[in-house]
Amino acid sequence: MNPDDRRRPLFMISVAAELSEMHPQTLRMYERRGLITPSRSSKQTRLYSLEDVDRLRYIQRLTGELGLNLAGVERVLELETALEELESRVQQLRSEIEALAAEGRDEVEQVHRSYRRELVTVPAREVVIRATMRRR
Repeated sequence: MNPDDRRRPLFMISVAAELSEMHPQTLRMYERRGLITPSRSSKQTRLYSLEDVDRLRYIQRLTGELGLNLAGVERVLELETALEELESRVQQLRSEIEALAAEGRDEVEQVHRSYRRELVTVPAREVVIRATMRRR
């Protein structure tokens, strides 16, 4: 399934409440608290996506299984958002480091190539003769 399909607003509040096994009033309260932000139709009807329903189920798991209150849920969601942003930044920095490392390797290779042009090969016999002559 295309990720955009999961964001497409499809369900009215009654269907979203049923899918998430919550009361519609709970969904309204979560919206007021900023935990969920459903889309609105042209007539201002709340429309929920599959992604919204997944988030509602996640909130229910945090409150039910882990015993968090809504303030705790808000904090968990904030921290998860911050973590996603940091992970994205780390990936961006890794890409920059890889690009800089490749650039550095290219520069080193260019320097090595320039040395090769400047090196003059001397036959081994000639080096031995010169070394012997210096000792005298």
